[in-house]
Amino acid sequence: MDERPSLGGKIFRDRALRLSRSSSTIGLLVATTFFAASLTPSLLPRTALIQGVISGAALAVGYALGLFMRWLWTYMELPVPSRRAMDSARPWIAGACLLVAIATLSKEAEWQNSVRRLMGLEPVTHALSLKIALVAFVTFTLLLALGWLFSLIWRRVSQKAQRLVPRRIANVIGLLVAVTLFWSIASGVLLRALLHRADASFQELDALIKPERTRPASALKVGSDASLLKWDELGRQGREFIATGPTSDKLQACSGKSAMEPLRVYVGLRSAPTHKARARLALEELKRVGGFARSTLVIVTPTGTGWVDPEALDSLEYLTNGDVASVAMQYSYLGSWLAIFVEPDYGAEAARALFTEIYEYWTQLPKGSRPKLYLHGLSLGAMHSEQSAPLFEVLRDPFNGALWSGPPYQSKQWASFTAARNPGSPAWLPSFKDGSLVRFMNQSGKAASSAPWGPMRIVYLQYASDAVTFFEYSSFYREPDWLKPPRGPDVSPSMSWYPVVTFLQLAADVPVARKAPIGFGHLFASEHYVDAWLELTTGEVQPSASTARLKQCLQRDANVQ
Repeated sequence: MDERPSLGGKIFRDRALRLSRSSSTIGLLVATTFFAASLTPSLLPRTALIQGVISGAALAVGYALGLFMRWLWTYMELPVPSRRAMDSARPWIAGACLLVAIATLSKEAEWQNSVRRLMGLEPVTHALSLKIALVAFVTFTLLLALGWLFSLIWRRVSQKAQRLVPRRIANVIGLLVAVTLFWSIASGVLLRALLHRADASFQELDALIKPERTRPASALKVGSDASLLKWDELGRQGREFIATGPTSDKLQACSGKSAMEPLRVYVGLRSAPTHKARARLALEELKRVGGFARSTLVIVTPTGTGWVDPEALDSLEYLTNGDVASVAMQYSYLGSWLAIFVEPDYGAEAARALFTEIYEYWTQLPKGSRPKLYLHGLSLGAMHSEQSAPLFEVLRDPFNGALWSGPPYQSKQWASFTAARNPGSPAWLPSFKDGSLVRFMNQSGKAASSAPWGPMRIVYLQYASDAVTFFEYSSFYREPDWLKPPRGPDVSPSMSWYPVVTFLQLAADVPVARKAPIGFGHLFASEHYVDAWLELTTGEVQPSASTARLKQCLQRDANVQ
């Protein structure tokens, strides 16, 4: 009877010792360091769930890096501590790591509030720390299981290959097979196929949903009896775009002057089978409603879902007192951050087709009587709009300008302007040359410019807290320029760069960037659009009212909605 408890205790101690030895001390140290860094602020406020996932991923990556460091040390045949010394040190090291984790968890709320204060949000308390720890543990366990699965595939393939080739070659073959399999799942082959299926499913679903907006009766509206386009084929986003927006009565009430009914044209994916056919429909519908007789014409490239930001178009319609026409064409049903994985060139091809149709017709009109032609796009729409009009092709007869808001980090033209910014100007609000071609704006205004506008104008509206714009793959190993002082007004002073960890934080900020308060992240405010449109159209469009009055009217409409 007396021996059984001691035997059970010995078994427990032996199992605990084996578990301890099977773990990596250096892996635990690196993992704890990464976990602590992951709790520091990034660009956007985080929920406990998102923070837990980030911290769990940081734990897993740190542990894997520690394992690699241990393997490399052993491979280089460098001296290692004795097993007895390591067995004695492990409990102390584990205890120290636990204390570090608890201490940094206790500061998490303070760090998060440094972001929330900048964005006018209510502060959070420490009550979420336990939930963060639990989510982090679950995430770490799942990622650890994936790592074990990767190792298992590697070993099994290597064992099979050793029957035919030498051991080291077999190991390389096993590694290549495992990497290829996991990479295809993570970055393209299988994921893209699944997303294509999702896009098709969303299209089928959209066709089944009954229109939630009443079909317009006015002949000037797309989808009416007089229209070339069917109301139910515009898609939900298209119907919303056509049915909403300020009326001439609202515009007149704001400006105190006689106003026109703004013209909006939208072509859904189901309206025609090809980009070219849809673009042709857009042109013909635009001619039918008299879009080329307006003083201002905007070619809009929507986001991945086909959504057009109402803040952008409403502000321009108030600015012009309704003397404006806009035309947009859908190219996907997926959100922008998903659509870019499915077919990154598909949206650019659609934007190019629409621009070509409109631009070629526009250039045939007398210069003295044709409308001012502008481009607009938000997010993925901004990137595709950039690609729709190669500058060297329009220099002979340039369009008037473009307002691109929240361009994603993949936007090559935006990136080239930012990289070539004037010395001393921050990456989050660059100044480019003398400002006669390109100007950058944010919540606080615009970058310095020393010259009047040239024949073509480009304005980028961007927020420093927008991870969609400022995510960088290089943040994995290098501090981003936009994080160096001086910082943007909406970036926490407590945010620091950490190798690997900052990359994980920014990657998590990207899909939730539109969850930020309006005027931060990837959610653009109408008052900032007013400033951007006024800057872009200076000397070309006469504002219908004062800037303060325009912003007041837009705010009133937003409150009514």
